[in-house]
Amino acid sequence: MLPADQTPAGFEPIHDVGFIDHVGPVYRRADGAYGFRAAQKHANLIQVVHGGMLMSFADRALGETAMAAADGANCVTIQMEMQFIDVARLGDWIEARPEVVRRTGSLVFLRTDLWAGERRVAAATGVWKILRRRPDATPAER
Repeated sequence: MLPADQTPAGFEPIHDVGFIDHVGPVYRRADGAYGFRAAQKHANLIQVVHGGMLMSFADRALGETAMAAADGANCVTIQMEMQFIDVARLGDWIEARPEVVRRTGSLVFLRTDLWAGERRVAAATGVWKILRRRPDATPAER
């Protein structure tokens, strides 16, 4: 197990001025894996990682994977389910390796497990809607 202040090799922080900036940092690796180090700010009342953080993390990892599968088009979550299997503890490095189950012309179906070392702590599945770009859209509108 890595020391609580160490990030595994190859992971780079995702720079985001929105919600992820508040709950992160969240990291991404070139092979499509995502991770975060569970900190005190992620704790629930019984001092394990809050389920909402695990869901936010899974949503980000699956959402970025959906956009890559949609050739860079913006995608939005239209449905996501999560099963909590084991507790994630403060200090754990939580990792996800999302996979595309199927892509249609307008939807991307995905799944991932969340791992704390060798322990599966959660499983998530979901559907993302591929947003159509208007031909005249500016980059800010895409």
